[in-house]
Amino acid sequence: MSDMKILVANIGSTSFKFCLFSMPEERILAKGGMERIGSSEAPFQFQAENQPLRKSVQPVADYAAALRLAFEALTGEGGVLPSVGELSAIGFKPIIAKGYSGTQELTEKVLAAMESFQTLAPAHNPPYIQAVRLIRGEFPDIPLIGTFETAFYDALPESACVFAVPQEWRRRFGIRRYGYHGASHRYVAERAAVLLKNPAARLISCHLGGSSSMAAVRAGVAVESSWAMTPQSGLPHNNRVGEFDAFALLYLMKDCGLGLAEVERTLMKESGLKGIAGTPSGDLRDILAAVDRGSAEAGLALEYLVKSIRKYIGQFLVELNGADGIIFTGGIGENSPLVRRLVCADLDQLGILLDPTANEAAIRREAEISAAASRVHLLTIPTSEETVIAREACLYLQNEKERNN
Repeated sequence: MSDMKILVANIGSTSFKFCLFSMPEERILAKGGMERIGSSEAPFQFQAENQPLRKSVQPVADYAAALRLAFEALTGEGGVLPSVGELSAIGFKPIIAKGYSGTQELTEKVLAAMESFQTLAPAHNPPYIQAVRLIRGEFPDIPLIGTFETAFYDALPESACVFAVPQEWRRRFGIRRYGYHGASHRYVAERAAVLLKNPAARLISCHLGGSSSMAAVRAGVAVESSWAMTPQSGLPHNNRVGEFDAFALLYLMKDCGLGLAEVERTLMKESGLKGIAGTPSGDLRDILAAVDRGSAEAGLALEYLVKSIRKYIGQFLVELNGADGIIFTGGIGENSPLVRRLVCADLDQLGILLDPTANEAAIRREAEISAAASRVHLLTIPTSEETVIAREACLYLQNEKERNN
């Protein structure tokens, strides 16, 4: 199959972003999105290839209405599609489903499996399930194909997936480590292998942003991850807790009198960098502004973030027996020379040396920021999760055609 049009949809709790690809050449024909879905004043923006950005504000009742608005922009005046029927598929980036990973058509059976893990991803699965059902009901003839965030970690060794809990918990309840940000880590790892001219490269990928994670990659395959079972684990996030002790949770509920709902809300919305710093948000820009105002708590949040990243770098260096490259991506990884400098400080004995000038200049662009004497290449690579989703949807359609022939 050639000249496929794949619309990649990125669904948030009240947002909908989209990117239209012409595949397999991976050419972006248009992109856009809207926020505050469900309100009477939802900001919408759209930009077709080689066209100026268009903005508007209008009511958007639900995800089906958001998709209709996207289709109107794509097929109307200044659009890039003759009709909606030109779409080969809509690609999605769902988080997790019980018993499913990889790339799947999002049938009702798969959505039910996502519902089974609703508690593990309360900020992610519900809006995805709602959106896909609405879209499928509105546009039943368009294949809806999802590449799960866990897919990049499907080949993890079993020792990297288990917790030290009884076998029954693993087999009966599926208690194990998964992995997320899979599309991002896959994209930057593949790009780094090209830049380094080394398909067997040992890489440490640092996706740092509102939600942060790290992956150890060998020859394009993930071998270790900072995630535990849920997207609330690992590194500290903007307002989600990251690493936490299970018995501290029991103590809060049994001895301190906190209810389940309160603990869940606090760990999901009031913790992470926001919790440590005591700032209105956990956005790193707000944290750094508070540091500049002399806030010791904000300074502690920054120090904890850096310390957590360095901890996983140490673990992954042992796992990989060194590294050929360390990649910084995501909103913080691509845009914060300060965090990169602090992460790489005093690691010269490990062969990690930052070039200060190159580091300061690397903002939202692909660059090598390591010093000439560094044994480890330090790279900033803007991620493109949408590209991976489009590739996987394209491959899925090709495989389906071959199976049906």
